[in-house]
Amino acid sequence: MHGDEDFAAAAGQGCQMSPTRLMLIDDHLMITEALASRLSASMDLWVAGRCTTGDPNLIDIVRGLRPDVIVIEVAPFGREIAEVLGQLMAARPEARVIVLTADHDVAHAVEAARAGVAAWVAKEQGAAELEAALRGVIKGESWFPPHMLGEILRELRADARRAGQQDGCLGMLSRREREVLLAMMDGKRGGQIAADLTISADTVRTHIRNIFAKLDVHSRLEAVRVARAAGLRAPGLSAPLAGRRAGGAQASSAHGRAGGAPTSSAGGMGGPGGTPGPAESRRREAAARSAAAFGPAAAT
Repeated sequence: MHGDEDFAAAAGQGCQMSPTRLMLIDDHLMITEALASRLSASMDLWVAGRCTTGDPNLIDIVRGLRPDVIVIEVAPFGREIAEVLGQLMAARPEARVIVLTADHDVAHAVEAARAGVAAWVAKEQGAAELEAALRGVIKGESWFPPHMLGEILRELRADARRAGQQDGCLGMLSRREREVLLAMMDGKRGGQIAADLTISADTVRTHIRNIFAKLDVHSRLEAVRVARAAGLRAPGLSAPLAGRRAGGAQASSAHGRAGGAPTSSAGGMGGPGGTPGPAESRRREAAARSAAAFGPAAAT
């Protein structure tokens, strides 16, 4: 990460008001250096820092620099654009994000718009174009290339229509947020969700925060309750109980690890010497309760 103390000193000497703090994220040092020099010539702008897209401390740097505007190249992220942008915005909700990119894929621009970026500027444009978009964003405006804008608006309108048709807020969840919510419904914790979806624990936390906000809830329990009420079903919970018990030793050992209790190689049906295992004990207790409530036929 590169700080720009010299530019900060120049800005401080010539401007009474606090300048807009900028952060530049790009893998090409020459680009960020040239942009820092150009933008910091304006006394109301201050490039507080620069770093690469692959910096392992990127999120911590964003939190530390507290930028007002983040300018980022998203091409290296590929299909993970929405997740990376979501992490940045979660780390610094006050910041507005401008994508400055060589990526011409309109589908990626749609994902960026869904994530909440304020502008998408092609690198083929001049520095004056970026500065104009930047100043518009500072005033609360948005900017996307005209040839992309039609498709972006169509997709966003379709998102809103689907959300209205799906009886509530579940339609507002992204595909990955829905996957995280399904895992939560299956009783999985953050670390296990991250491993299952091959994403970082920080990304899981970001998705959970977004889920809470979109469902207007404040806990995992509330989120799961809302999802079930809306008809969402976790794959692990929808399978018949008998089918899950018949899954064999591999399935039972996985449940044993999740629950923290040892299971037998016979699928948790019985312990050493014929002693019922935890799964079988729970099944027998449930059967006994059913028999008491509904008569002998319920226990068979």
